[in-house]
Amino acid sequence: MIKNTYSIIGVMSGTSLDGMDLVLVTLYKGKTWNFILHYSETVPYSKVWKKRLKNGFQLTSKDLKTLDFEYTLYVAKVISSFIQRHQIKNIDAVCSHGHTILHQPEKGLTLQIGNLPELSDLIGLKVVCDFRKQDVALGGQGAPLVPVGDALLFSQYDYCLNLGGFANASTKNGENRIAYDICPVNIVMNPLAEKLGFSYDDQGKIASKGNLLPQLLKQLNALPFYQRAPPKSLGLEWVIQEVFPLMNSEIHSVPDLLRTFSEHVAMQLAANFSEGATIFVTGGGAFNLYLLKRLKYHKKLKIIIPENEIIEYKEALIFGLLGVLKLRGENNCLASVTGAKKDHSSGVIFQKNKPIKKDFTLF
Repeated sequence: MIKNTYSIIGVMSGTSLDGMDLVLVTLYKGKTWNFILHYSETVPYSKVWKKRLKNGFQLTSKDLKTLDFEYTLYVAKVISSFIQRHQIKNIDAVCSHGHTILHQPEKGLTLQIGNLPELSDLIGLKVVCDFRKQDVALGGQGAPLVPVGDALLFSQYDYCLNLGGFANASTKNGENRIAYDICPVNIVMNPLAEKLGFSYDDQGKIASKGNLLPQLLKQLNALPFYQRAPPKSLGLEWVIQEVFPLMNSEIHSVPDLLRTFSEHVAMQLAANFSEGATIFVTGGGAFNLYLLKRLKYHKKLKIIIPENEIIEYKEALIFGLLGVLKLRGENNCLASVTGAKKDHSSGVIFQKNKPIKKDFTLF
């Protein structure tokens, strides 16, 4: 049934493997879409889950199916705990991104695990999920998908920039919205910080104490991806193949590597923005004060940092909105962004059946 107000749980798991983000949001439509965030939290991944998700792309087809099923059970446990903890009732749908294991759109491949029909049965609620597959089947990149939400919820800014595992930005181009991945960010920086015993480089303090490595910076900036025109997107496989081999911590210190990679990110970001533009920054990288300082060094920009809840949970919020658009039969994926053959309403809807009992304690 089409209505104007929806109570939604949005769920997002990003490539930086920080954890699973969950929000309870009311989305309502008047002249424009608006939202109220009620609850938000991140459930960190254990070391075991981090390793399994990070190495998932190396699995055989059989083992990948096992991972998909077990991760679906884990997602169900996390969502159920979130609902119980906050005593949430009257939910219209759970809208879940899943976790990207494989993303090679040029080969027609993308895989987000945790999107099995069992998820709906386990939590006893309607689920909207698996948002990328249809776009790739239509010749698109399957990413980024958040720009639809940028257009509907944050259109007052020149650019919406998300600094997560990867940096991606969206902006209006004439009558169309365009968006694309710019470069890796935390998917490279976090593993470096972990070598020093930290989960991430807090405010970029480690990077700020390092020395610039000119040859490495030159190699990073010369990667062919940066010469490609959008639409374009990045995946973990590309980082493993193209970036990690350059970031040799046996030769260079971690602070020097973080300093140099931060400079690389700042330069790539600056190259994609117009002088004097307003940049609405979200994602974990919005807390990296050193990175933002270097970005403003390379180009005069007006950086807008919203409240922490929006910084951390904007993607979970927007996947909630994408699910609502799917429920309404409205386009939630833009051809101008992904390069697909047409705008379309992407994702699958699983109607709840009688909840089935599973032993969540295994996960």
